Amino acid sequence: MSQVTVGKEIPDFTAASTAGDITKASLIGQWTVLYFYPKDHTPGCTTQAQGFRDLHEEFQKAGAQIIGVSRDSLKTHGNFIEKQSLPFPLIADPDETLCNLFGVMKMKNMYGKQVRGIERSTFLIDPKAVLVHEWRGLRVPGHVEAVLETLRQSAV
Repeated sequence: MSQVTVGKEIPDFTAASTAGDITKASLIGQWTVLYFYPKDHTPGCTTQAQGFRDLHEEFQKAGAQIIGVSRDSLKTHGNFIEKQSLPFPLIADPDETLCNLFGVMKMKNMYGKQVRGIERSTFLIDPKAVLVHEWRGLRVPGHVEAVLETLRQSAV
């Protein structure tokens, strides 16, 4: 069950990332795009990461940082960042603490089998750590652009 609600401040957390620990307190003062994805080095997740990479400068101009989250290890994240030239940190959440906080763990069908995994989701958090928008169960095409547009409208 998700512990986050649009219009409310997100709960405290500490998470290990490729840029060191990230906490709720470290998000305060700027907009944050926190996106959850199933797995490094997979086609959809790579396309999504490339989209955020390619528009990273536009997100920065709008006053936002981007942070990706999956259950992969910091080592795997490091390889993914290097291979895709990602200019933003990735959080390793192998114990699903942050995933559960944001309610992104779901049962999914993979090749006819039920598996538990991350539902691709993105959260827009304002400079006071309030969740202002969420996208759940999203499709990759056009998503990064939609997040940027929502950010631009919200950050006015």
